[in-house]
Amino acid sequence: MPEIRPSSDLRNKYNEISEFCHEHNEPVYITKNGKGDLAVMSIETYEKLVGKFELYTLLDEGMCAKKENRIKLFKDAVSGIHKRLNE
Repeated sequence: MPEIRPSSDLRNKYNEISEFCHEHNEPVYITKNGKGDLAVMSIETYEKLVGKFELYTLLDEGMCAKKENRIKLFKDAVSGIHKRLNE
């Protein structure tokens, strides 16, 4: 169940929110005038999230390259690297 807090808790209960984010590795949703406004999370959780996004982006690029036949066999790629290094 997501943790939902009013925006006043950012000021009044910051330490409590921070502890929750670090202990549970999930965001706290902050409301403003009763409506969703922000998601607050620990730096560690944020970095994991960004890392996953970057990985998924690279995997998607690889899948698109495969569909479009823009891939090389590993041995051909290594051979090309060796060739350029020896020039």
